[in-house]
Amino acid sequence: MPHDLNSDSEPTAELLEALLPILHRIHVERTLSPGKVGILRHVAENGRASTAELAVKVQVSPQAISLAARELEALGLVERIPDESDRRRSWIHPTEAGRLKLAEETRTGRAWLYEVVRERLTPEERQTLVSAIPVLRKLTAETASETPSTAASTPAPAPETASEEPHD
Repeated sequence: MPHDLNSDSEPTAELLEALLPILHRIHVERTLSPGKVGILRHVAENGRASTAELAVKVQVSPQAISLAARELEALGLVERIPDESDRRRSWIHPTEAGRLKLAEETRTGRAWLYEVVRERLTPEERQTLVSAIPVLRKLTAETASETPSTAASTPAPAPETASEEPHD
């Protein structure tokens, strides 16, 4: 029997237990890691980014971003362009191949979810899922006093059964 979210029980462990396998399955369907997809998504949406900006957005170290960017560059999915005013700095830009790969990775990840929602849920359950989306978005919405880096550093109780959270 599901927990009442208004009760004194802690629903976060059950929420993670429900969401993590879904996210894992979406990521299994893809050919790029969640971090690389996150990098591609950010530069595709913003046109360019520095490694420091990407490190904050994707929530990994600048060194990990540099390594991932080199790997994406070797695949022809991004390119590094030196900053015109500061030659020590470079910008990571998506290539057309990178935009196409991101679209493919997004379709691939979503295709499985679309199918299981369509096949396994009743129309009423699908409506319940649709109704829950604004509530779930509210969990990650930034407040005026919060930035992605402060939100990530805010301690949250970690359920004993949760493993590393995948990033999209």
